[in-house]
Amino acid sequence: MITRVDLRYAVPALLLVLLTAAALTVQLVERAGAGTSYCARHTLQSAERADLVSGSGRPVTVIGDSWSVGLGLDELSGSWPTRLPGRVSVAGFSGSGFSRTASPCGDQSFGTRALGLDRGDRVDVEASRGLVVVEGGLNDYDRSTTAITLGFARLVQALEGRRVVIVGPATAPSRAAAVPRVDRLLARLAAAAGVPYVATSDLRLPYLPDRLHLTPEGHAMFGDAVAARLAALGLLG
Repeated sequence: MITRVDLRYAVPALLLVLLTAAALTVQLVERAGAGTSYCARHTLQSAERADLVSGSGRPVTVIGDSWSVGLGLDELSGSWPTRLPGRVSVAGFSGSGFSRTASPCGDQSFGTRALGLDRGDRVDVEASRGLVVVEGGLNDYDRSTTAITLGFARLVQALEGRRVVIVGPATAPSRAAAVPRVDRLLARLAAAAGVPYVATSDLRLPYLPDRLHLTPEGHAMFGDAVAARLAALGLLG
């Protein structure tokens, strides 16, 4: 028995399916383009910030996230690492963290970038031989304990033989609920590895409207607080 199809209903239904598929394809292409633009922009800023070596004296390298790069500032040179004493270089990448999946731009984790220090990736080799300050954790807010732990282990292994200090996340309003968990985990991992840990979750800082990144004044306050706490541990000078 042959069933007849009423084309009055079949054609509009097929057209709807095709239009829906086309709209979905456009959305996927737009997202891919936005992702490429996002990563290209942050890669460029990372390289620009690495070229801005500040101060003089003993070398200090900061491996960090958008806070170290200065995302949101008119001048990247105004980011918080410039408040540290010494000849300061920055190996930062916005959106990165301890875990390998923190960044949407591939593996930009702290451990992976630490492996590049001896090759001079984004920071000169001479500067990488002094104190290494690793700052971050806000981009690990939604990463699992396992992912953060594995990333931390890779970082410590990559920096074996160096003087290292970990600077934990401040309580940025947009991710404040997740900071205590990440802060406690990083402190515990640092203690187990015998690495000094500087908590900053107690700091009250001014933020940009996104409630995640610091204002120029916030960078100055954060940098001064980190410098004071590193000095108290005898890690500077």
